[in-house]
This record gives sequence, C-alpha cells and structure tokens, in this order.
Amino acid sequence: MCIRDRSNTNEWKTVYADALINQQELINVAGDENPYYRGIATILKVMTIGLATDFWGDIPYSSALNGLEGGEANLNPSYDTQETIYATMQSQLDGAITDLSAPSTSNGLLPGADDFIHNGDVSQWIKAAYMLKARYANRLSGKDATGSANDALAAINASGVSSNADNTMAIFGENGNELNPWNSFNTTRDGYIKMGEFFINLMLANSDPRLPLYATLNPDLIYLGVPNNGENFNASNMGLLYGDDNAPLPLLTWYEMLFIEAEAKFRLGDLPGAATAHNNAVKANILATVGAPDIAYETANASETSVTITLEKIMTQKYIAMFSQCEVWSDWRRTDLPTLSPNPDGLESGIPRRFPTCIDERLYNSNAIVISDILRPVWFDE
Repeated sequence: MCIRDRSNTNEWKTVYADALINQQELINVAGDENPYYRGIATILKVMTIGLATDFWGDIPYSSALNGLEGGEANLNPSYDTQETIYATMQSQLDGAITDLSAPSTSNGLLPGADDFIHNGDVSQWIKAAYMLKARYANRLSGKDATGSANDALAAINASGVSSNADNTMAIFGENGNELNPWNSFNTTRDGYIKMGEFFINLMLANSDPRLPLYATLNPDLIYLGVPNNGENFNASNMGLLYGDDNAPLPLLTWYEMLFIEAEAKFRLGDLPGAATAHNNAVKANILATVGAPDIAYETANASETSVTITLEKIMTQKYIAMFSQCEVWSDWRRTDLPTLSPNPDGLESGIPRRFPTCIDERLYNSNAIVISDILRPVWFDE
C-alpha cells in the first residue's frame, strides 16, 4: 500500500462524519412538518455526496450514515455504483424542489437568518436545486452526449436563473472557526500551495482582468506561477477574491449554467446558441469577479460566432471562470480540456483521475471497494 492511500482520510471524514451526517440529521428532524428545512438540507446533502462520488467513484450512500445505530451491517456499509448515485441525486433534488414548492403554511418553522446562504429565500434554493440537476446531467456527457445535453438544458430552463444575484455562495465569518478555508490553510501553512505556471501564463497571455483578484504579486512585483515539476517560494499566492479571511466561495453560479448551456448546445450542434451562451458566460463571470465589464477582454474572448466557437474555447474559459472550484477537475476528466501536462517527474505517469480509497475504509469497512490506482477513471470518465 502506497503512503498516498492514507492522504485523503481527512477529506473522507469531512464528507461523512461532518457534513453528511449533519445534513441527514436535519432532514430527519425537519420531517414532513418542515418541508423547507428538509428541502434545503437535501440540496446540501446532494451537493456533498456529489463531490464525494466525483472524487472516489463508487462510495457508500444508500446504506451509509447508520453507524450510530450499531450492528455489523451499519458499521460496514456497502458501496453504491456512481451510476446509481447520480440517478439517486436527481430523484432527491426533485424531492427537494417539491418540498420547497410547498406553501409556507405547511411549515412549522420557517428558515430565516439561520440560513447563512439564502436567508430563508426558498425560491433561491429551488434555483440551486435546478442548477445541481443541470450540473450532474451534464456530467454524463461521455455516457449519453445527446441525452445529457437535453437534460441539462431542461434543468437550466426550469431554474429561472438569470443573473449573478442567483448565485449560491458559501458564506464565512471572521471568528477563528468561521474563516474561509483557503485563507485558513494559507495562513497556517504558508508556502504549501502556490499558483501554477500554466494558469498564470494563460491569464497573462490574454491580459485577463481577473488575474489581480485570483493571484497576488510576488516579491518582485510580478505574477509568477510554479512549473508542474518544480517549486518556487517566490511564486504568487492565491488572491483575495476567494482567499481573504471571510471571502465567500461560489458553489453554484449563473455563469456555470451559461457554460453548461454552451457545452450542451455545442454537443447538440446548435453552434449559434453555443457561441451566445459562451460569450454571456464569460461576461457574467467578469461581472461577478471584476465588478464591471472589461470591453477589451470581452471583445477578444467573448465575441465568438457559430464559425469560431469550439469546445476547447468553452472549456478553457470555464476553467478560468471556475477558479477555486472542484468542478474544473471533473470537467477536465470528461473532456481532457484544457490540454494539461502531467508532472514529468511525478510518481505517476499522468494526471490523477480519482482519489484512492482511504486507509480508514481499508481497515474498518469490510465492504470497501479498494482502489489504489489514481489514474483509473471513475464511471463518468470511462
């Protein structure tokens, strides 16, 4: 067993012992008497399990979260296939939409200030549910190119998302246990993570107005990234847009939906629609990050037509816009875009396509499906 097989135990525990168990508890406590709380918790649960299956592939889900009830079976949950999990997530999101569409009088308690994301606005949570449906429908592009595109577009159309005001953002505070996790990591582990050379050079080459927000100037007052087989402690750090102590982080956004629309329409052969959605996506992200249009950049990078639009342009611009989000890894695995080079001096011959099974599952779950090969694709990537 390689030492790396122990390296994602914290991530596994965060998913199951912190997030999922609490989300399921809120679903249980809310019950039929509080459909709004149940719907919100279900959306958060789907978002969490979606990350987990994208990282590990087949994972415990239908028989998970029962450990406190005791018994051998509950302590050794079986694994669900990723294909099954995606179908289950779609069904659960439909249930959440139904819950959140109930009249307010159906609720014993109404969410409000305790909802740190949307302040109790259930219409925004319904939009979030549809955005998740679009994301995970689009994830299946390699399994059913046409069906996934149509399903993604249907979810986007049903969502009613129309501006950055509809974005779902993770909100953080200023106390020690409330801080933005990027900021906390970079503060306590200064120098562990630096900006990458490929990303910095990509933005420099296009005079990207988001660069000062995504990255800091290095001691020489330039933007500098680390090559994929080196180290440079003088390279740029993560910028303040997403790396400040209480900066919110995007979870679901209007511009992600526009990029999904562009990709889906491209797959369906609607090149004019793909070009328009791509251009709108770039402009929406510039507006969300910079705060105002950048005419020069948008003229050069958001003026595609049915003749000039390509999947590579869509996915490269999405790669830039989705900075700090896990989606870019899943997108790259689906499309192999943008073109990235693995570390030539790495222990593996390619870029990882999954997390390996963590040590806790290997030791304590007799039903664990043990995978060590990080180059082995998960189901949606096969």
